[in-house]
Amino acid sequence: MLEHLKNCIGLSEHLKMEIYSDYMIQLNTFLIDEQLANKIIYPPKEAVFNAFKLIPYSDYKVVIIGQDPYHAAGQANGLAFSVQPNQKIPPSLRNIYKELKEDLLLNIPTHGDLSVWAKQGVLLMNSVLTVEEAKPVSHQKKGWEQFTDHVILNLSADLNGLVFMLWGNYAKSKKNLIDPKKHLILEANHPSPLSANRGFFGCKHFSKANAYLISQGKDPINWEVY
Repeated sequence: MLEHLKNCIGLSEHLKMEIYSDYMIQLNTFLIDEQLANKIIYPPKEAVFNAFKLIPYSDYKVVIIGQDPYHAAGQANGLAFSVQPNQKIPPSLRNIYKELKEDLLLNIPTHGDLSVWAKQGVLLMNSVLTVEEAKPVSHQKKGWEQFTDHVILNLSADLNGLVFMLWGNYAKSKKNLIDPKKHLILEANHPSPLSANRGFFGCKHFSKANAYLISQGKDPINWEVY
């Protein structure tokens, strides 16, 4: 599975070399053992690194950090908060769409595939990139967090003028990996039904992100999902 890292245009050459690190070798062994035990892992192995395949590393503009993939059949597509087009829109993503409508007057999309964002430079990255079917957070503390923390650190150091959207306490815990002098950090409660009414709705992160990108001389994101 990890050999697919080599073909990710959305990773620096330095990050691709992580495949040879001890923790990634241990992670690979864990994933192989899970497969040998006939456990069902999501997303499919060819989609695990989708977040890093759609745009070159230097072209990122926005980073949205999730926790781990959806754990039901057919949902996870390798992009945080995103699902396959034929799947029902999950509650958190539906709330994201509600905020988009309030913030930018966009129509509520009819599907949950966020690839159109990723292709414009939005890195939709879960902190943990795999999960066992029906067992949320089952692949935490296996090595993925170390890798994705390195991604955040490298993006912060290598690029300028990024927008980091940190939704919920888990994403906010990554704040110390980001240089606030070089990037815009936007924080809000998680868009889940349990917390969206306590600080996510009304955060206007999408319009704030675009205003900042324009101030940096960059093209804004077209947040419409079509």
